[in-house]
Amino acid sequence: METTQESFPENGLATEPVLAAVAVPSVMPSRASLPAKGSCWYCEKPLDSVRRFCGKTCADSFDEEAEFTR
Repeated sequence: METTQESFPENGLATEPVLAAVAVPSVMPSRASLPAKGSCWYCEKPLDSVRRFCGKTCADSFDEEAEFTR
């Protein structure tokens, strides 16, 4: 850890730490891009031909698992 004096260069302005650019893969499908398949994408419960998830809990769980496994 540096002292306050060390964080200020000779010109008296504080320096900001440089953050590396993080590339986010764009291949992770969003919920809206998933095709309706007649069953929930998370729990496989039978659904109509329009819905992708049976409820908010499955949709949220799908997003959480996709984030965890990317």
